[in-house]
Amino acid sequence: MNKKILEPIKVGNMTLKNRIMFPPLTTGYEERDGSIGARSFAFYERLAKGGVSYIVIGDVAPVRTASPTPMLYDDSQIPAFQKLADALHTYDSRLALQIFHPEYDVPGVGKLIMAAGMARKAAAEAQAAGNEEEYKKQAEQAEKTTKDAYAKLRHDMQHFVDEASVEQLAQIRESIAQCAARAQKAGVDAVEVHGDRLLGSMCSKMLNHRTDEYGGSFENRTRFALEVVAAIRKAAPDMAVEYKLPLITVNSDGTLRGKGGLEEEEVVAFAKLLEEAGVDLIQVAQANHTGNMGDTIPPMGDVPYSWTLPVAKRVKNAVNIPVATVGRVITVEAGEQILEDGAADMIGYGRSLLADPDIAAKTAAGECIRECLNCNKGCVDAIQNRRYISCVLNAENGDEETIYIKPADSVKKVAVIGAGIAGLEAARVAAKRGHKVVLFEKEDKIGGQIHLAAVPPRKSEILRAVTYYEKILPVLGVELRLHTIPDAQELNQYDVVIAAVGAHNMELPMPAENSHVVSSWDVLNGADVSGTCVVLGGGLVGTETAEYLAEKGNKVIIVEMLDKIAAGESATVMPLITKDFEAHGVEQHVNTKVKEIRDNVIYAVHTKDGTEVTISADTIVNALGSKKNVFDESGITAQITYVGDCSGEHTADIAAAVRSGYHAANGI
Repeated sequence: MNKKILEPIKVGNMTLKNRIMFPPLTTGYEERDGSIGARSFAFYERLAKGGVSYIVIGDVAPVRTASPTPMLYDDSQIPAFQKLADALHTYDSRLALQIFHPEYDVPGVGKLIMAAGMARKAAAEAQAAGNEEEYKKQAEQAEKTTKDAYAKLRHDMQHFVDEASVEQLAQIRESIAQCAARAQKAGVDAVEVHGDRLLGSMCSKMLNHRTDEYGGSFENRTRFALEVVAAIRKAAPDMAVEYKLPLITVNSDGTLRGKGGLEEEEVVAFAKLLEEAGVDLIQVAQANHTGNMGDTIPPMGDVPYSWTLPVAKRVKNAVNIPVATVGRVITVEAGEQILEDGAADMIGYGRSLLADPDIAAKTAAGECIRECLNCNKGCVDAIQNRRYISCVLNAENGDEETIYIKPADSVKKVAVIGAGIAGLEAARVAAKRGHKVVLFEKEDKIGGQIHLAAVPPRKSEILRAVTYYEKILPVLGVELRLHTIPDAQELNQYDVVIAAVGAHNMELPMPAENSHVVSSWDVLNGADVSGTCVVLGGGLVGTETAEYLAEKGNKVIIVEMLDKIAAGESATVMPLITKDFEAHGVEQHVNTKVKEIRDNVIYAVHTKDGTEVTISADTIVNALGSKKNVFDESGITAQITYVGDCSGEHTADIAAAVRSGYHAANGI
């Protein structure tokens, strides 16, 4: 059966070989000067090798900014983009640049940052020359100018859309047009207009308070965006033009999600104007400017799958040009159904292509695809923390040039002990390299702690990680032996033993007498608890266990030694937990150290002021962390490698587990 998702589509003057699109994501892979270096090049080329037909580089600035994004503001930058475009074309993939302008006075902020840098340089020179007076003067000037720069930036992010002069807007429009012209010279196939940020703010009823020809009515608020489209069409007539159309959605409680964009009725009306203006493709996406990236790129369990699709369908019915949908479209099957239903013409797989860049190629070959978890831990968190993005399930992201699965020099017999995530990935990679792999697991199913992680609210989607290995390992010829703990004699028949024996919930480090204490693992495994539950440990496991218990109707109290709970939780997930805790009245005792437990009473001390804390409980939940299991090496002569929780001093999260399994197997 032919799949519609693999059918070609005409977009402007481009013919795309399939309907799979990599939408714009801030990757952090670019060089410090915004150029396309080896890391960026290898990442995008890998997507093209995997069969993606249309690849959009996100946040390409048409002016020199302090932001760590790609930049194309000078002709000297053209060759790097041309090299990338040429490379993608060899795989019949088309390249687009998403051109955006920040919502602040870039030259004004830039001058202050440059002045601060010059003052710092002068201070260093004065200090080197022994001129302490001049050093102090310049250092103070550098500090003041830096503060002024950030103050202006903060002000502009709130008010630039209202305060920008018509002349400034004209300069911005021209810079975007010239960027498009450079892209055309580089052989880039399309420009995506970033409808968020400045343009989205100009269109927004909530953010645009202007009283001139760019403010007030729908016609005025969308005027600048249409002028930008016209300028691009004039400057780069040979390129296709896409518009990222930001939609302000409605939350389940009736509140609006997003500010820098348009509400549903205006989105449909604006789409018609964009078509008239010569736009070739419209991507309907969640509007930004919320203060939380989780609103734009939502984590698992927060919003329904394909949650912006109903509006994308309305836009498609209103225009005659192709429409792309993006946002929580996880599977190829979901994308295929969208296309079959006529709700959209193209599918944007962002996070999904981080998890598996071969979606198109595997779909064509009928192979198993590794599906995104929407956990946001490797991708969105990285964007917010100024690190380069990576998927927790993919050990190759950002290092595609140097990290890839290498065929084995010689076939070896490999035993993997433990079918948690680290062991599963080790088995996959070893088998894919051509080794003969047997995977031993003492329990009745694979997945290890993932089954516990899937129990708390909104977390069931993490089971997709296990489902993938259930599908792929038999295809790769991995022999799975459940309910089995191999002895030394059996393991010595193998060339290599990979120990992935995991961890266990650690014992309480303080005295506990005559009290009902259970582990967080027991709770998530279904242990019967009730009444007031005090969770000792507010890390990720403790926080999620507390949320689970609260939703079961229990009174829940968290005790944590640090100054906040869930220190390692995703910034996009934490607001959901906080909201849930507030709804269920979950108490939090931070900076609190437990001394002892007697008769279901917890005796603790506040570490900041030394005050005594006493908490009574019906059930005490030990969520103080896990400790690695010890693998018995006695009698084993085969080479042993450790991966996952049992491989180091500290137990591993899912990303570390995957990477340790990957690298161990790839090094055999």
